[in-house]
Amino acid sequence: MIMTAERIKLVCRNRKAYFEYTIDDLFEAGLVLKGTEVKSLRMGKANIQDAYARFRDGEIFLLNANISPYPHAALENHEPTRPRKVLLRRRELKRLMGKLTERGYTLIPLKLYFKDEYAKVELGLAKGKKKFDKRETIRQREEQRELERARKRRH
Repeated sequence: MIMTAERIKLVCRNRKAYFEYTIDDLFEAGLVLKGTEVKSLRMGKANIQDAYARFRDGEIFLLNANISPYPHAALENHEPTRPRKVLLRRRELKRLMGKLTERGYTLIPLKLYFKDEYAKVELGLAKGKKKFDKRETIRQREEQRELERARKRRH
């Protein structure tokens, strides 16, 4: 068995997702993209802040993900927010379908990246946080900052 080192190039990350949702499970999936979308992603021109994934006809599609048009393409450019098919194994699809039928769960893209030469998306099975959960997250973050400041002052 030959072991190769994977090269990962991060395109964009959904930082807001960890504040808005409680992430229960992570899935790595491939994406079906057009050529101009791949070129635009390699330039880092993507935004997944408002994106989510949904089941449609037994397949998962990434909706609202904005991949900017490739500037050097003339007629063959893509629509920036078109639905993109997500590639998962059948076993994972069945598991996700069961989870998503439960009340309150949704699929949120957390990262968009290249793994070797393939475009991948990291999907999180998420449940929306309530207002008091968000306040708790803010309080914990502030406490952590205070601890770091105190640690720096001591050294």
